[in-house]
Amino acid sequence: VTSEHFNTAGRMVKTGLTASVIVSQWTWAATLLQSSNVAWNYGVSGPFWYASGATIQVLLFGVLAISLKDIAPSAHTMCEIVRARWGKSAHITFLIFAFLANIIVTSMLLLGGAATVEALTGVNYELASFLIPWGVILYTSAGGLKATFMASYLHTMIIFAVLITMITIVYIQVYSSDQIYDFLNQTVSYSSEECQVLFSTDGTVESSFYYDDNNKKQYACGAVPNNNSGSYLTMLSADGLMFGIINIVGNFGTVFVDQSYWQSAIAARPESAAKGYLLG
Repeated sequence: VTSEHFNTAGRMVKTGLTASVIVSQWTWAATLLQSSNVAWNYGVSGPFWYASGATIQVLLFGVLAISLKDIAPSAHTMCEIVRARWGKSAHITFLIFAFLANIIVTSMLLLGGAATVEALTGVNYELASFLIPWGVILYTSAGGLKATFMASYLHTMIIFAVLITMITIVYIQVYSSDQIYDFLNQTVSYSSEECQVLFSTDGTVESSFYYDDNNKKQYACGAVPNNNSGSYLTMLSADGLMFGIINIVGNFGTVFVDQSYWQSAIAARPESAAKGYLLG
């Protein structure tokens, strides 16, 4: 295997594999953990704005991928393109931003993955943080970029299998969408005192653990602040909209200075690059 093929997968990756890589790359720790968190805080508007804020950048990157294959077909990295176009100063600037973005993303993936492993298996999160990267290091060292693409394909299969299983269990076998709707409506109907009684050891407000030491509620009960009618089921959420704006702006940085997205475009066939990003 030549160095060129090791770093670019031969620049012959087809549409389907490119799409699966995009799905795998964008389904990181925050996709599962933060989207659930904003759903708990803001209702249905939270996951909607999370998904919307993560879609715009990938669609725009699909357009950029067309220009990349046309203008710089032999490029290897994003910073290499910046240096050729704008010179050394711009190259160093983008290099710093890209390096910081990768540190932040890698840290989030490790900590999120380690926390999930600890919750599922009981393995200490520090040990999990140490062990998780070694599998990636080994298969990347052995197979290069093509190995990471094949691993991403496997990850995407697992993601869809888990999603289909969870949807089937929650919305078909155990509950239904109508029941979930009624449960959410019932949840916001409780007053603060009723919530404290529900989350207590002996059915009294005095023994309640509904609020933490900082007087913040620990459970989804009662009306949602700044939501229309206090509902979990409304898109009219001031806090949800604010999160959406922050998420859209922030995700431009995590996509356009993350080398992994550029690498997917570089490795794709010219006719498959944009299609792969749009499909993903």
